[in-house]
Amino acid sequence: TFADYILSEKDWIKKMEIMHYLKQKTGIFFDKSVVFKTYLAKTFLDNTDIGLDKNLIVTACLLCNCKKSNGPQDLKAYAKNGAEYLSTLGFSNRFCKICEEVNRYSGSLPREKESDVLELVDNFGGMLLDRPERIAFKVDEALVLLEYRNLKDKNNRYLQKFKQFVTEMQEVLVWVNYKELFNMLQTE
Repeated sequence: TFADYILSEKDWIKKMEIMHYLKQKTGIFFDKSVVFKTYLAKTFLDNTDIGLDKNLIVTACLLCNCKKSNGPQDLKAYAKNGAEYLSTLGFSNRFCKICEEVNRYSGSLPREKESDVLELVDNFGGMLLDRPERIAFKVDEALVLLEYRNLKDKNNRYLQKFKQFVTEMQEVLVWVNYKELFNMLQTE
């Protein structure tokens, strides 16, 4: 099945090539925002020990928004519609549930652990990207909105680890940028 094919591929770049082909063949939603959020999920999992299957989460991140559209849409239905579509491609009920729980509109309980990671990268990653109605938020603003607006009164078991990861990555980027600037000044 398609599910077996993409899940057996461990290289996330090759998974994206598979997704590109699937988009051409079926018209599923797959754009730069999906790639960005998947990279964010992969980086989070590479740098955090939370004991989850990275391959499963990266694959779910690539596919969970497959029934999203660029135009007006029913935000409460696209994840559920996507999960139903993924089941026709041979994905397990659990995998489909993980994808459906990218947002909380389905009310599915109890939530899968992997869904909490998808929720974090989907919300946070989405805030870091420009949208037609607004410019991208700064990282610190997005973190505050993630915790105190998007996930207010929600139990996301990885929120604190994700915030720590983002803060540490910002510090690394500041250091790298500082070092590059210092090196540039030294050569002039």
